[in-house]
Amino acid sequence: MTKYSVVDAGPIVGYIDRTDQWNKTATTLFKLLPGPLLTCEAVIVECFFLLGQSSQALDGLFGLFSSGVLSIEFSLGKEAANVHLLLQKYRDVPMSLADACLVRMSEIFDAPVFTFNSDFRIYRRTRRSVIPLIGIDN
Repeated sequence: MTKYSVVDAGPIVGYIDRTDQWNKTATTLFKLLPGPLLTCEAVIVECFFLLGQSSQALDGLFGLFSSGVLSIEFSLGKEAANVHLLLQKYRDVPMSLADACLVRMSEIFDAPVFTFNSDFRIYRRTRRSVIPLIGIDN
């Protein structure tokens, strides 16, 4: 098993929001995957947007960081050129900034991506390699 997994907004929101369609799957996988799960600021911004202004949801999100379940291990400043190339390559999908960062993180950490976003079946890392996925087929 890979040392790290990279996590997208969908599973994070699914884990925090008990009414989310992915709650059961996200909760199960969060318990099974070794931590910390790696993510990036762009994913956290998506989570804030999707969770809204609920203080309970925001406390849950920050609680994942304080408990060590989530960790931000990515610098867009350092990886801007690589992320830009990914965004150009997949502009017809279209690829979000968060997705591009996660693909790049998957390359850097040689890690699977925990996501419910089927676009990750299209994306490739290091130009040709299929990205190992967690969550979509579970």
